Amino acid sequence: MTTKTYIGLGSNLGDSRQILSEAIAKLKTLGGVKVSKLYQSPPMGPQDQPNYLNAVAELNTDLMPLDLLDQLQRFEQEAGRVRLRRWGERTLDLDLLIYGDEKIQNERLTVPHIGILERDFVVIPLLDLDADLHINDQPLKNLELIQQPTLTVLADESWA
Repeated sequence: MTTKTYIGLGSNLGDSRQILSEAIAKLKTLGGVKVSKLYQSPPMGPQDQPNYLNAVAELNTDLMPLDLLDQLQRFEQEAGRVRLRRWGERTLDLDLLIYGDEKIQNERLTVPHIGILERDFVVIPLLDLDADLHINDQPLKNLELIQQPTLTVLADESWA
């Protein structure tokens, strides 16, 4: 059975656009993929780091949630992921945001991803893919944070 999932992508170290394009190519090995626009956003954590490039991919996959998480973490490692500090710079960050309608909470995975509703660099790309998306019965298009986004559009959906 195929499940519609959403994967958040971020990078602010190295050739971020190339790294994100390669990540999308790897996601395509796991199922059908649609991609949001490509955005630039200020860092969420320490401000002494480069801006991020962000996007969201819709992935239709038959992988179970933890198997998908394992694949995402493998892709991060293959991209030379470094995690220097909490909310610090990243070569590649892949977050499993949504897995179908499931609510998952265990030591490895929380879905829907914690903090989605407070992060315009996640909400706006999600809306690119599904303008009527709801999380926990909350319509994303009604969130106040999309009224004054901190994002800049760098490329349309054809970037990857």
